[in-house]
Amino acid sequence: MAQPNEIYDKYLTRAISEINELTGEILRCRGCRHARTMPVIGSGHPLADIFMLKYQARPSECHEGVAFFGRSGTALMKSCQRLKIDPLQLYGTNVIKCGDVQEAQSEGRCLEHLRRELAVVEPKIVVAMGEETVAALNAAAVPMAREIAYEPGEIVEFTPGTEILVTPDIDASLDEQRLKAAFWRAFRRLGEWYDAIPPY
Repeated sequence: MAQPNEIYDKYLTRAISEINELTGEILRCRGCRHARTMPVIGSGHPLADIFMLKYQARPSECHEGVAFFGRSGTALMKSCQRLKIDPLQLYGTNVIKCGDVQEAQSEGRCLEHLRRELAVVEPKIVVAMGEETVAALNAAAVPMAREIAYEPGEIVEFTPGTEILVTPDIDASLDEQRLKAAFWRAFRRLGEWYDAIPPY
């Protein structure tokens, strides 16, 4: 009989393979005319409990090709340290994978990528940052997902087995104290959620 560690290792190997395959598809994507720029891929543990999601990549992320590279990632890591959340439990990505996309129809192909990312990682909670992100998740038609309202600080069921925490947009919150405080008020609910999950 397979031991728990062996089972986990098999899941992890499969998740790494599937994420690598998806990354290759994202890098080759020509779904919209802005896809000539380097797409920004997700980063973090492929079987993370916590799936951080914001709407669109910023210039620092586009430059490195990695989600949450730069100010927003630094701010989130500091927030997670304050909440004593293990960084190995985090995976972060953007809805829109290319940084300079303007037209709305580009979202369709990106939502396909997002559905696959969620299916591979199978997180226990999604942190959806900003109204556009919440709207995109609703549009993504994730199997068995409930319609999500933009209510920062609320944790509700997203799909059977996955909850969702809505927060303000991290990128829009970094330059003004009032917005930063509003983001933190919502985000710290993640610490309460994390403290309450049973140990492995």
